[in-house]
Amino acid sequence: MTRGLLVVFTGDGKGKTTAALGMALRAAGQGLKVLILQFIKGAWAYGELEALRRFEEVEIEPLGSGFTWKKESLDEDTKLARAGWERAASAIRESRYDMIVLDELNYVLSYRLLPLELVLEVIEGRPEGLHLVVTGRGAPEELVNAADLVTEMRQLKHHYHDQGIKAQRGIEF
Repeated sequence: MTRGLLVVFTGDGKGKTTAALGMALRAAGQGLKVLILQFIKGAWAYGELEALRRFEEVEIEPLGSGFTWKKESLDEDTKLARAGWERAASAIRESRYDMIVLDELNYVLSYRLLPLELVLEVIEGRPEGLHLVVTGRGAPEELVNAADLVTEMRQLKHHYHDQGIKAQRGIEF
């Protein structure tokens, strides 16, 4: 029997969502049923959303409304985060999926839009064979300690910050 792993991709470098999507594609290639819930994305069309909608084994749902850190009020994001977490907790408990990616959940936790204890309770009580993949900067220490695999992405150089090159289609969106 497969033991479900808790995987965390965090850090200031680029590639957290990309790594999680790679795992999702690998799992789908093995015939596993995958759900990707994106807690921040949702206000625009982007590459992974369009591409993954073509796969039967992978479901992807944007749950957010955009970049939280650019807003004056977090009220809307708090409501979306709570509704998104209800969706995630339900999916975790129903045992319908083999892997669930909680993309950008660490941002939601670092902005305190959800109580960490609530999230950890659901994660720790997940079905035995369910793989969970959590992404986003600033993973809480308690989540890192609970995880089976943690990778911290470290930025060495970035075209936007270092060279002023704008976001590129197929790279950032």
